[in-house]
Amino acid sequence: MVNQQPTETSSVWIGRYRLLARIGEGGMGVVHLAQAPDGSRVALKVLRQHVVGDDEARTRLAREVASLRRVTSPWVAEVLDADPWGETPFVATRYVPGLSLHEHVRQHGPISGRDLAFLASGLIEAVVAVHRVGVLHRDIKPSNVLLEGRAPVLIDFGLARLAEDPRLTQTGWLLGTPGYLAPEILYGEDATTASDVHSWAATMVFAATGRPPFGTGPAMAIMDRVRRGEHDLSAVPPALLRLVRRCLAPEPGDRPSTSEILSHLSRAGSGAPARPVARSASDVPTMPLVLAPPARQDASAVTSAMPRTAGRDASPDSGPPATLVAPPGPAVRAPYPAAPSRGRGAAPPGTARLQRGTLLGGLFATVALGFAKAPYLSLEALCLLTLGIRTVSWTTESAAARQRMRGRRRWYDGALTLLSAPWYLVVATAGTLMLLLWSAFVALAVGVAYVLFRAPLVPGLLLMGAVLASSLWWGPGSRRVRVPTRRLVHSATAHPWTGWLAVAVVTAAAAGFAYALAQGGAVWDPAVGAPWRTGTVLGRFLRWF
Repeated sequence: MVNQQPTETSSVWIGRYRLLARIGEGGMGVVHLAQAPDGSRVALKVLRQHVVGDDEARTRLAREVASLRRVTSPWVAEVLDADPWGETPFVATRYVPGLSLHEHVRQHGPISGRDLAFLASGLIEAVVAVHRVGVLHRDIKPSNVLLEGRAPVLIDFGLARLAEDPRLTQTGWLLGTPGYLAPEILYGEDATTASDVHSWAATMVFAATGRPPFGTGPAMAIMDRVRRGEHDLSAVPPALLRLVRRCLAPEPGDRPSTSEILSHLSRAGSGAPARPVARSASDVPTMPLVLAPPARQDASAVTSAMPRTAGRDASPDSGPPATLVAPPGPAVRAPYPAAPSRGRGAAPPGTARLQRGTLLGGLFATVALGFAKAPYLSLEALCLLTLGIRTVSWTTESAAARQRMRGRRRWYDGALTLLSAPWYLVVATAGTLMLLLWSAFVALAVGVAYVLFRAPLVPGLLLMGAVLASSLWWGPGSRRVRVPTRRLVHSATAHPWTGWLAVAVVTAAAAGFAYALAQGGAVWDPAVGAPWRTGTVLGRFLRWF
């Protein structure tokens, strides 16, 4: 998206938004600084007719926007509102005051040292946030990264699409930028998360050197260098060189995952500055999305038609946006401060990762220690908990799918979700039984092997509990346990105090089981003893050995 000089358009309205200034223009549409009904500022992208020219294109856009609405991160300019079915279709996103990375480097030179490490970490966290909901950005480049202070914010999801939805892969609807597109896209293959990793690395090379990694010149020459992996990394700092070289590998399978990149940056940037303070995604003022096709209206019903903009569209790869400047006029309350922001009370990424890791480790320890203290009671509790989590997973996923297909949320959606829960309880039962039987069998096999060596009881039960927890996490059908649990952990660590509170609760539970186990040993209620006790089939089998 290439920005033009701001042009005052304060008398023009698009839907409920009063346009303040034109701040960008590109192949997808024109971007305006606009005032929302509550007085806050948003970036309003008015889409061109060739993008949403018919009902099929509008349906595709509505589905896309409904998915992008799930992306919530302080490192991403979230989608706040959209009307694909209006006379003048638009998408509203969080307004980010600041220069683009391209313009910043052009004015102030390459970024280095701790600022570069901070930029790399924040930008890859933005990519992770996008990928977490199954979306690919597909056009990460310096002009699509705004700097709010020193904090990077990823913008322009005009080129994003759902990773898992083949209906959104129609040829020609979305394009990218030569020099920042991955080689597989240039060969006509489908984009993957590795494609965004390649674009992230190319963007970081530009930030560190002030030059595109694959040079300049005709688009065909640049694309040819991208396909062959002929990049210039001579000026990249040593701390980042090895990582970006791996990320720019021509073969997607040779590139590191986003989690590997985060791990590398975390180790290399232990002295990185603390994250800036900003509002969290939950603090962003939002309006209800209008994603279902309304009844046809006359053009006269539209508040104001969009005026024809002067000048030609810029090509997608033609350059950076200019500074986002509000026009003269009445003061408008901005939803975000001009200072660097990350979230009001939001946990810094390093702290959040520590809390998440500690929480997951504490949950595993609680399961293992609880099983060692009361094996049968723990199995019963785990059965009920697993069935409950899988039922909720099925129910909420079905509700989300209905809303994606229909668009707007309906008044009866909550009741329908509640009424459908018994059916999804039945659906979840089969997978739950398979997962539990598999996990119990693996844990029992480990326990029997342990008992054959006549080893102490309590360490053996701890080992069985650890194997049971691992099997429930990675066994067949465990995705519907693992994904909701991770979401719950992420929600618990959204703010530092809730994260540390959750860590304290889980740690206390694990410590309580450990203390009870040390004081009284294992409790076999409601049975009278271990499954391999004298008189049982397993006991006779072990005595034979």
